[in-house]
Amino acid sequence: MRNYLDIKVSHGFQMTSYFYQLKIFDQFCIERGITSPVFTMKDAHAWIQADGDEGDRRYCGRLSIAKNFLTYLNAKNYDVAIPDSVPYKGSDFKPHIYTDDETTRYFNAIDRYYTARAKINSIQFPVMFRLFYCCGTRLNETLGIRLKDLDLKEGIVRLCETKNHKERFIVLGDDLLELMIAYADKYFYQLDGDDFIFNSRIGSRYSKDRIYTIHRETLQYAGIPYLGDKEGPRIHDWRHTFAVRSFKRMIDSGMDMYTSLPILSTYLGHKSIYDTEKYLRLTMSIYPYIEEKCRCQMEYVFGIVERGDFR
Repeated sequence: MRNYLDIKVSHGFQMTSYFYQLKIFDQFCIERGITSPVFTMKDAHAWIQADGDEGDRRYCGRLSIAKNFLTYLNAKNYDVAIPDSVPYKGSDFKPHIYTDDETTRYFNAIDRYYTARAKINSIQFPVMFRLFYCCGTRLNETLGIRLKDLDLKEGIVRLCETKNHKERFIVLGDDLLELMIAYADKYFYQLDGDDFIFNSRIGSRYSKDRIYTIHRETLQYAGIPYLGDKEGPRIHDWRHTFAVRSFKRMIDSGMDMYTSLPILSTYLGHKSIYDTEKYLRLTMSIYPYIEEKCRCQMEYVFGIVERGDFR
């Protein structure tokens, strides 16, 4: 496994996901008493059984990485059975797009957030959650912003902890930049360049679970029903809302779909416009008049494809 990881890293792949998946596979082998590079069809059949708690994406990722590793062993003449691939089934999940009224109530609630134990929260959270909504940042990207990543003179933020491991830049609108500067004046004098700009009261980086808790509390205060982990509304739905409203604004301004799609794709940090295309389809489903404008172009560029999952 170490040799295999070294080969993948030397070819430019990130070690993190491979290491995690192979660790799961290694634990599986330990539990089955496999002590030498021999993997039978019976082992393969047991490996491909889905865990009840696994989502489709995680299940297919687990099988894919283990299959590639077993193929590597097979090429080195070890006696291993290679399980069949399981095609990924796209989800029919549809994200929650916050309405104007929900957006107003949500940010009225987050602006009133206060705890005596951590007074800094009252100026941190209005900035943090507006980054989700106004810039479409993912949660991990936002929590990973360091002081040295900010250029408040130009209103630019560098995102380093991105999903596809390619840093990118976002631009703050005038109102958000003003809010960020106010936050900086009150807090950044305590920070060094490598410090995260969003820290807990003990000085450590916020955990995702803590921010999820704040989000659910804010929904409650805003009178927005929370339907559960898979139903939302989720923090990540602010990213979806950003994408839909950005498309609507660009199309309404007269911008051509061919122009708007790669711009938003780059801004969101997608690998290709085919990931962003799902947002355009979602926008058309919410605003039918946009479908009238873009349908012919959509079918010419992408064809008629099934709706997939959203990232």
